[in-house]
Amino acid sequence: MNDTASKPILIPGGTGKTGRRLAERLTARRLPVRIGSRSATPAFDWENKATWKPALDGAGAVYISYYPDLAVPGAAEAVGEFARLAVANGVRRQVLLSGRGEPEAQRAEELLKASGADWTILRCAWFAQNFSESFLLDPVLAGEVALPVGAIGEPFVDADDIADAAVAALTQPGHENQLYELTGPRLLTFAEAIVEIARAAGREIRYAHISHAAFDAMLREQHVPAEFVGLLNELFTEVLDGRNSYLTDGVQRVLGRAPRDFAAYAQEAAATGVWSK
Repeated sequence: MNDTASKPILIPGGTGKTGRRLAERLTARRLPVRIGSRSATPAFDWENKATWKPALDGAGAVYISYYPDLAVPGAAEAVGEFARLAVANGVRRQVLLSGRGEPEAQRAEELLKASGADWTILRCAWFAQNFSESFLLDPVLAGEVALPVGAIGEPFVDADDIADAAVAALTQPGHENQLYELTGPRLLTFAEAIVEIARAAGREIRYAHISHAAFDAMLREQHVPAEFVGLLNELFTEVLDGRNSYLTDGVQRVLGRAPRDFAAYAQEAAATGVWSK
């Protein structure tokens, strides 16, 4: 295992939901961190392969978080190529942020495994923080979240649990060649999740189940870029069809504790004022 106490851990997407939390935790432990972004020095850009090697040089490990999502065309191949390059440059310890029920994400996992890396895969449920730090924040603030998802239970996982799992996988022995499927402790429909958020925020927020066609039209009306429209449609069509409506013990296995409940997330997020109008 690489000496992550002396060599920096590269975090592409180090300003994202899990990358930022991971960087904060590593820094608090006085471990060296290298944020991989277009504005960093050296710069890192998934779409510019020339930036990959300079970012990897001298690194001890890497947390692979592909932007915007492993479901986009070409993502799996990029992850595989990046993982092989990392191994060739002596960076064997690699942790991949993956998604449950996404065929392209699972293909990326297989390409990582084939790279020769000492890999760990964090295969995650939907992030609870999508309601407070991502594309669902604006609808929550507007008082109505409209999505093409009915009574499908999703075990929303807290990004803090993911970051804690990534810290363990990157800094502790025993996580090499392990796949951890990370979920929250209970299943919630999106409507039930909105009830929890409304209760925590002390506001009226409703959930509307709309058709895929209406969702597509709404995204285009909001001028969401075409590639994100396609991505969101794929996620809501394939991933949220019931295939992930079960709990796993991944958080318990990697951290030795139960995962955080969605209600705790909602209360903590509400306390920051993020959902206040």
